[in-house]
Amino acid sequence: MRAVVQRVNKGSVQVKGEVTGSIGRGYVVLLGVGEEDSEVDADFLAEKIVNLRVFEDENGKMNRSLLDVGGEVLAVSQFTLYGDCRKGRRPSFIKAAAPVKARKLYERFVEAVRKHGVRVETGIFQAMMTVDIQNNGPVTLLLDSKKQF
Repeated sequence: MRAVVQRVNKGSVQVKGEVTGSIGRGYVVLLGVGEEDSEVDADFLAEKIVNLRVFEDENGKMNRSLLDVGGEVLAVSQFTLYGDCRKGRRPSFIKAAAPVKARKLYERFVEAVRKHGVRVETGIFQAMMTVDIQNNGPVTLLLDSKKQF
């Protein structure tokens, strides 16, 4: 499972011009599910993300977590994180999970974050979405449950 985590002042997602999720301070998480992923991967990334220490403390150091600052998460399904662009000009998505499995694990991730007491908003799975992100920093991190990067 892969995630692009962006520290934001605010973020929102729209489907057909209608806002389906909106947050203030926290993270916008673009989440991709791979064919080999399981519930273990979803739980691992949820725990990792809520405990990442990338919010500033009183000394201006990135030392506080999402839990410490009472932040929120906007989780957006993003199968294109498994796009392989190494060969040719058109990405291959064969490593992305099939939609049924991807939806299940995406929803597992959302629930795992909520179990930590974090407010989570979402996009709509498999919909064309417009994501507005006001990145703070900018701080953008790449996470992979298989620790490939």
